[in-house]
Amino acid sequence: MIRTVIAVIILLISVTACTMMPKYQQPGSPVPKDWPTGASYKESAASDKTAADIPWQEFFTDPVLQKLIGDAIANNRDMRVAVLNIERSAALYQIQRAPLFPEIDGTANANFQRVPTAFSTTGTVQEVHQYSVGLGLAAYELDLFGRVRSLKAQALYQYLATEQARRAVQITIVSQVAIAYLNLLADKEHLQLAKDTFTNQEAYYKMIENRFKVGINSALDLNQARTSVEAARSDIASFTTLVAQDENFLSLLVGKPIDTSSFPPNISGNIISLKDIAPGTSSDVLLNRPDILQAEDQLKGANANIGAARAAFFPRITLVSSVGFGAADIAKLFEPGSFAWNISPNITIPIFDAGVNKANLAVANVDRNIYIAQYEKAIQTAFREVADALAQRGTIDEQMAAQQAFTDATRESYKLSKARFDQGIDSFLNVLDSQRSMYSAEQNLITTKLTQLANLVTLYKVLGGGEK
Repeated sequence: MIRTVIAVIILLISVTACTMMPKYQQPGSPVPKDWPTGASYKESAASDKTAADIPWQEFFTDPVLQKLIGDAIANNRDMRVAVLNIERSAALYQIQRAPLFPEIDGTANANFQRVPTAFSTTGTVQEVHQYSVGLGLAAYELDLFGRVRSLKAQALYQYLATEQARRAVQITIVSQVAIAYLNLLADKEHLQLAKDTFTNQEAYYKMIENRFKVGINSALDLNQARTSVEAARSDIASFTTLVAQDENFLSLLVGKPIDTSSFPPNISGNIISLKDIAPGTSSDVLLNRPDILQAEDQLKGANANIGAARAAFFPRITLVSSVGFGAADIAKLFEPGSFAWNISPNITIPIFDAGVNKANLAVANVDRNIYIAQYEKAIQTAFREVADALAQRGTIDEQMAAQQAFTDATRESYKLSKARFDQGIDSFLNVLDSQRSMYSAEQNLITTKLTQLANLVTLYKVLGGGEK
């Protein structure tokens, strides 16, 4: 008898099992296939490797920066949270997957009862002893319409989304550490320039002061010389603060205190191996970015939820069963005739639920549409980030060359104006103006170097580099 019942149940499952989950269709990309063109952009040389194929250890050649990035991946708290989220999602997936399999429990029971005369069927006191052992199946749902499988699929896509989130976090951390490192080196170079300017201007101020005492220079010349000294002193204080703040931020990203004794004294182009990065021939390369894959996995999970919501409209069949042995004497528990079994199918058919199932299905459909919009926005945001980086990349080299030429010209002007003042041809005001122009140009040259290198880091990041 029990074999017949089990055979019928298995046949029923194999014949009628289906899924209400709609077939997933990837939304179309809402951005152009080709990258922007125009005066702000330049053609990139073809490359066999995309940014995502270049490990960060190859992209960043500075050993100090490599160690900082490695420490950040190991110690950064955002990275730890991302890894823990993966572990959590894996556990939730296992929980959601478990109902696909029967839950079997072993049981052992003993019951002792004394029946008084008033309740006894024999008119005398009765003592009843009952013993039983067995295996029980607790409320196993026959997933005829795919409700459990849809929920399992949703949990799986959520797990995959957290893995993509971890990759995205790592890419962000790698770029943040690199840019924070570049900012620190740039501010250290700014600070050193301010110190050198202060030293030079202070020596010049003392010379003017001595010439003022013998009547060669005026009080106006003396005070004008002093303004340059005090301006440099103010910049020293300002950049000293910025350097300390840069170190604090870098320590936060790395996840532990940093030792700056081995850091280079200034920013240079030797930090990054590549001078250019090819974005690829098509914007389809963006579809492999972790944040976009994460958005797509979330969309797939919402699509799976629709299957669970649809299945709620159909009957649910659950089984409660047990097999085992029972006897009034524990010594006779396993004797012939003590075998017992029980199967209790339970069918729940939704008849009236005040519109709950219909509302749940509507919510599931709206959720899917929300995730479609978020997925499309993720692609649009990624396209804009790459386009912005390419626009800056297309003009930064020209800007750097122009700034270098401008700085060289201001240095020459300062030398000439200083020589003319020493010969008594020009006033000290011309020297002061030339010195200020040179100092400002040198500061802007450092800033332009920073922009040039940070642009490469940003382009590497937005094209999906830094995960390997």
